Amino acid sequence: MTYANSFGGYWVWDEADPFNNGAKANSWTPALNESWTWGVDKIHGVNLGGWLVTEPFICSSLYETYSNGTAGTTVDEYTLSINLGDNLTAVMTEHYDTFITERDFAEIASAGLNWVRIPVPFWAIETWDGEPYLEGVAWQYILKAIQWARKYGIRINLDFHALPGSQNGWNHSGHVGSINWLNGVMGLANAQRGLDYIRTLAQFISQPEYSPIIQNFGFINEPNAGQVSQHIVGTFYNEAYTIIRDITGIGEGNGPYLSVHDGFLGIQKWYGFLTGADRLALDQHPYMIFGDQPTGTLTSISHTPCSWWAASTNTTSATYGVNNAGEWSAATNDCGLWVNAVGAGSRYDGTYEGYTGPTPGSCDYWNDYTQWNQSTINDLNHFVKASMDALQNYFFWTWKIGNSTGSITEVNPFWHYRLGLAHGWIPTDPREAIGTCAGDGVADSGDFNGTFSAPYMTGGAGAGTIDADQLSTYAWPPPSFTNVASSDMSLLPQYTQTRTPITLSGPTFTSPGASATIDAGNGWANPSADARQAYTAISGCSYPPEYSAANLTPTAGACGADLTQPTKRNAVPAAPTPAPARQ
Repeated sequence: MTYANSFGGYWVWDEADPFNNGAKANSWTPALNESWTWGVDKIHGVNLGGWLVTEPFICSSLYETYSNGTAGTTVDEYTLSINLGDNLTAVMTEHYDTFITERDFAEIASAGLNWVRIPVPFWAIETWDGEPYLEGVAWQYILKAIQWARKYGIRINLDFHALPGSQNGWNHSGHVGSINWLNGVMGLANAQRGLDYIRTLAQFISQPEYSPIIQNFGFINEPNAGQVSQHIVGTFYNEAYTIIRDITGIGEGNGPYLSVHDGFLGIQKWYGFLTGADRLALDQHPYMIFGDQPTGTLTSISHTPCSWWAASTNTTSATYGVNNAGEWSAATNDCGLWVNAVGAGSRYDGTYEGYTGPTPGSCDYWNDYTQWNQSTINDLNHFVKASMDALQNYFFWTWKIGNSTGSITEVNPFWHYRLGLAHGWIPTDPREAIGTCAGDGVADSGDFNGTFSAPYMTGGAGAGTIDADQLSTYAWPPPSFTNVASSDMSLLPQYTQTRTPITLSGPTFTSPGASATIDAGNGWANPSADARQAYTAISGCSYPPEYSAANLTPTAGACGADLTQPTKRNAVPAAPTPAPARQ
């Protein structure tokens, strides 16, 4: 493979020094061993969706080939894993091996991009009895991704995408159906497991060998706050934040930035949340096509990102602090293969069950990019640049869409950055987007000026000093769920903290000509952070099903219902003033 980067980027790899962070993605992005200045340096990123957390619309051939089996129709990774049967290890390993490779990282840097967001599932860490996923193998590819990113100067936003019980009920959580995270009788127990895995991931990525690469940790993807409720989601955010900052410490240079998703409530709903929290960013996923379909000409639609998102991005930066768009796409309608789900149609053409909004027309033209004329490509290019300019710091969903076995092989072109780059609806240089919204005549659309309103937002003075009322409001565990009354919370099953926490291993490197391996860290950045044990099921006790207990009624005698939840630990101590940088 020949690496060609026309933007002044360069790779660095030395077998004798595998943790060398001298690589640079491009001329305008700091090298990995240089400081990233939040508010000034811009995230031009893509997601590596469908790789370690498969999705039918991204990995269609995988789901087409194994479309049925003992689990019925394959609709998510849960049913895929069951339907693969004895082929699970071989098929999933081949997918991991081939879907994203080192070449993709080289091409990402060559496209003028500087970050990747990598979705990871809990089964990359472990599985419990009854869970069909391939256990632990995905972790080895996370390690590969870290090294490839290091080699090409790319920073990583590690996104915990699939949690036990499903935090949203969508296929990309691993299991389609009801939400069993902070919802229903297994909602607390599943959340306990999730917090343990967040702790394990945080301990690993906060090690000095990996922290220069993984500079943001999105510790839960797209919780469905509309169903679970903002307050209940907020209690989990607060607890996870506290666990992680117990590990990293407080202040600039101590561990990654953390990001919390808006739960699709709107990013402005989170202004004022945990004010004073250390480097806690807001994440939004501004898709415009999972509701009423945009109408009008494509030219007119191509200007909407600026009017919808530009001013609010600047308001969020000024009011809350660091923020990014963790997902967005070039989609101006919901046409495509399984974009909404396996077996679901499209709103655009009226085939989506229960949809009563506008149905502008047929999807045939949009599903086959080879039919698109130059006017369509130009308008989509403007739409993409308008989105980039409006959102300022972003991760396109997604870098790659796999081929289908159907008559149209290159499916879902709206969502395929690499394909759009080759055919013109994605700009060859993301900096081309700068000024698009101003050119569209949108007020307050210029880039944020780079100065946040309070030092704590970037780990400076006051970081970690959260108002006591906020800590009380969002104390863990929540006093109730939307479908479990406070009087019944003591009846919910719980796990017991009686096992050793899981420690993730690093890669193995051997210096050339030497027999001793190079230290890759022990997986646990801060052994003194807390000494608590990890959660596990009570031996001999039968728990309700992980994914289908949302509508069960709490009853006396449930496993662990008599256990006392650990009281909220003391708030993480505030940073000194000024906060020292980590040496």
